[in-house]
Amino acid sequence: MVHSADFANAHVRHWRDAELLFRAGCWANADQLYGLSAECGLKAVMVADGLSIDTDGSPRNRKYMKHVDTLWDIFCAFVQGRPTGRLLHHLPQPNPFASWSLGNRYASDVHFNEQTVDPHRRAARRVCNFCSLRLKVNGHV
Repeated sequence: MVHSADFANAHVRHWRDAELLFRAGCWANADQLYGLSAECGLKAVMVADGLSIDTDGSPRNRKYMKHVDTLWDIFCAFVQGRPTGRLLHHLPQPNPFASWSLGNRYASDVHFNEQTVDPHRRAARRVCNFCSLRLKVNGHV
């Protein structure tokens, strides 16, 4: 059974688990979850800003069904001209997840270490702060 999407909840859950894995030195899986956390956080903000979703909670427009490596720039364009656009300066630019790939879930963990994962960790933390700022202001979380 597939449950409805809850991007805000998934964002927090992935962040929490990524932090546990990072502290345990499980770099590869921490890296994956930092990317998924950031992706879900951005999608939660987009939904709060009016992104049209289906009954299962997924974006109606497939253009927004992307992972963070491509969603980051799509998100920035989406919020332009919306109240959230004023907060974009809180997110790092250029896209800090451009080097992240969901495909790396199949990669050997020898390709990951604290130095390669930490930039994604820092960017995901900025997304956490951004989401808290944006979503709490409007009562969505």
